[in-house]
Amino acid sequence: MRVWLAAMVAVVLGAVAIGPLAAEDYPTRPITLIVPFPAGGATDTLARFLGERLREALGQPVVIENVGGAAGSLGVGRAVRAAADGYTLSIGTSTTHMLTGGLYALPFDLLRDLEPVILIGNEPLLIVGRKDLPADDLKQLIAWLKAHPDKASVGIAGVGATGHLAGISFQKETGTNFQFVPYRGNGPAMQDLLSGQIDAMMEPASNFKSLVAAGSIKTFAVTSKARSPSWPNIPTADEAGLPGFSASLWYGLWVPKGTSKDIIAKLNASMMQALASPQVKQRFAELGIQVSSLTQQSPDSLRAWQKEEAERWWPIIKASGIKVE
Repeated sequence: MRVWLAAMVAVVLGAVAIGPLAAEDYPTRPITLIVPFPAGGATDTLARFLGERLREALGQPVVIENVGGAAGSLGVGRAVRAAADGYTLSIGTSTTHMLTGGLYALPFDLLRDLEPVILIGNEPLLIVGRKDLPADDLKQLIAWLKAHPDKASVGIAGVGATGHLAGISFQKETGTNFQFVPYRGNGPAMQDLLSGQIDAMMEPASNFKSLVAAGSIKTFAVTSKARSPSWPNIPTADEAGLPGFSASLWYGLWVPKGTSKDIIAKLNASMMQALASPQVKQRFAELGIQVSSLTQQSPDSLRAWQKEEAERWWPIIKASGIKVE
């Protein structure tokens, strides 16, 4: 009995001694970064760019694993079930790591089953209309929508997507009613906007970069609280006559629940270093993404923001009766 107890004490003490050392030495092998979308999309592009920055900071390869499907919930579920050892990271957006919690009956809890690492940045939405729409600013657009209840059409990238929910919130704030036209992504919707088949869209701003540059569509407002560095000449919704209206697509990084706080701190520090570099800031500007402020870059800040966003959008989803297949 004494021999057994001595052996158990030795094991426990050994684990205590090895634990901090393991966290200090982390990482010692390649890291997997799960992207909850197919290759080639905006989140995948961002993940590959940041994965290279993490490789430079941590000294280990970062392998991208694309796990698409069910609005990103398959990829997030894969991360939830992974070992909490710091070798599986989960990158995603407000859609995959917040909105899906209100849209689907998920087999995991988005707010509890992942540990936040850092809020990477955000991208405002842009309110735009077809070139010949009889409105030249946001106030005129709202007036036109009120004058044509249930006749205007607004394209969305999918039922329950960021633009759809922002549009529902817009209707509530302005007292307007219009028809949502769902598409399989923003590409087809923008084609119909250009051809005049739909009247307007309200989607992440980077989708419209080339169309705005070409003057092919009308722009009414960005939905950020301050003017976007990528769109300095476009007023915020607040400036354009809709006080307090804001919405964004934001990006974050998580690890499985139970991951060591020391490992999370190391990942956070590496990401903060990356986000502070001029190369990352330039690339983000090209992508239309605003780097999160220093006060937003702690794990606790991401946890609080994720919860705040869920408390805002989940009731809107429930009240609207949105059904997703």
